[in-house]
Amino acid sequence: MDKYTNSVWFSRLVALAIAALLFTSVNFESKNENGSLGFNTPGKVSQEVIEDVPVEIDYDQENLVVTGAPETVKITLEGVKSLLLPAKTQREFQVYIDLSDPEITLGEKKVPLKIRNLNEKLTATLSPAYATVMVQEKVTKDFSVDVDYNRSLLEEGYTAENPTSNPQTVKITGAKDVIDQISFVKATLGLTKGMDESVNREATVKALDRDLNKLNVTIEPAVVNVSLKVNIPSKTVPIRPIQSGKLKSGLKIKSLTTDDKEVTIYGKESILENINEVTVPVNISNITGDAVYELPISVPDDVKKVSKDTVKVNIKTEKADPDSEADTDTDNDTDPDSEASLPEDTNDTDKPVDKPTEDKDTDKDEDVSIQTKKFSNLKIQTVGLDKDRSMKFVNPSMGSMGITFKGTRAELNKLKEANIQLSVNVNQLEAGTHDVAVQVKAPDNTNWELDSRMVTISITDNEEETS
Repeated sequence: MDKYTNSVWFSRLVALAIAALLFTSVNFESKNENGSLGFNTPGKVSQEVIEDVPVEIDYDQENLVVTGAPETVKITLEGVKSLLLPAKTQREFQVYIDLSDPEITLGEKKVPLKIRNLNEKLTATLSPAYATVMVQEKVTKDFSVDVDYNRSLLEEGYTAENPTSNPQTVKITGAKDVIDQISFVKATLGLTKGMDESVNREATVKALDRDLNKLNVTIEPAVVNVSLKVNIPSKTVPIRPIQSGKLKSGLKIKSLTTDDKEVTIYGKESILENINEVTVPVNISNITGDAVYELPISVPDDVKKVSKDTVKVNIKTEKADPDSEADTDTDNDTDPDSEASLPEDTNDTDKPVDKPTEDKDTDKDEDVSIQTKKFSNLKIQTVGLDKDRSMKFVNPSMGSMGITFKGTRAELNKLKEANIQLSVNVNQLEAGTHDVAVQVKAPDNTNWELDSRMVTISITDNEEETS
C-alpha cells in the first residue's frame, strides 16, 4: 500500500480529483425552477425592489439653491441573488443628481437621476428616472420678527403689552423667488388659558407667505426668546368705614377712622371706571368704648384683586348726653376723616326733632337708579382701507359686536342704535393678520362696555387685473 501512496502518479490523480470537485461545486445549482438539478449553468438572474432610497444633489451649495428634486426614489435591481441580497441590505450605493458643473446656468432643468457605488454586475432601474429641478441664486436677507399670541387666553380683566423678541431680527436664506414671497416672519408664543402673569420663553420662528403658508427657507436663529408682560388695570380709591348696628345706651361715636386712607383695586378698566370708593362695614352693636379692629375691606365682585384685604379701624367714643338720641340705628355712613354721622347734642330742648319725610314719588327713585341697556350685533365699520386691498373679520367672523350702556332709566331711554357707531381704523396696516382696537362713537357722558375691546382682522392685497 505504501508503494502506491508514495507513487507520483497517485499524487497526480488525487490533485486531479480535488480540482474536478472544486469545479463542480462552483458550477452546481441545487435546483432550477422546475425542481431539477443542473450542473455547469450560470447563476439565476433575480430582481429586488428597494423603496425610499434618498436622493443626493451635487451642486454649489454656497451660491445656489436647487428645488424640485424628489426626496426619495424606488430602485429595481437585477442580478444573481448572491449579489442582490448584500446590495439590498448594505445599501452602499447612492442615488444622485449631478449639478456640480461650475458652468451650470440658472433656471428650470430636466436632469437624469444616477446611481453610483453599485456592483457592476448588477443593473438598476430608477423610478423616477428624471427630475425637473429649479436652479436659483441663493439669497440671504434680514427680517424683523413679529410675535403672535392668542389674546383670548389671558385671564379676564388682564391686558398685555406688545410682546418683544430677542433678537428682534433674523437672517433668512433661500432661493431668491422664495425670499421674495415672504410676507410674515412670526414667532408664535404658546399660552395656557387663564394666563395672569408675564411670560419669558423660547418660540420657533416661521417664514410665511401672504396666505400664511410656511416657506422652505433656512432661518438663523431658528428660535428666539420672547417676552410678554401681562398686567391688570388698577385704580387707587379711598376707604370709607360704614357703621351698622345699634350703639349701646350712654355712648356716642366721636370718630371712626382707618389707618390706611386708600387702597389699590385691580380689574377691567370698564369696571374700575364706576368704582370711586371701597367700604369697611363696622358693626357698633358690641362697642363699649374706644377700640381698634382689623376688618375686611368690601369690594365689588368684579374686582379681581386688592392691594390689601383688611384695614385697621380706630373707634373713638364718648359718653352721651342722657337727653340726646345718641343711640341711633343702623347704616349711618361715616367719613374716615370726620366724626361719625350721628345726631349732635343740642341745647334747644324745646325744639322738636324733625321726622324724616317719606318720598312718595317712587318712580323718581327708580329713575335715578343705575340700570343697563345692551345693543347686540352692531356692525363694525372699516376706516382707512386702501382701495387695492381687501379686509375680512377673523374674530368676530361676522364683523359685529354688542355694547352695554349704564345709566339712569331716563338716560338710557334717550339712547338709540342710530347714535352709536363701532369702527376699526386699518390705515397704514400692512397685509396680514392684525389685532386692532374697536373705536366707539356714542353720545357724550355715557358709560359703556364692549363685548371685547379688540378684534382680529385679515388684510390681503387685491391681485392686479391682467389684460
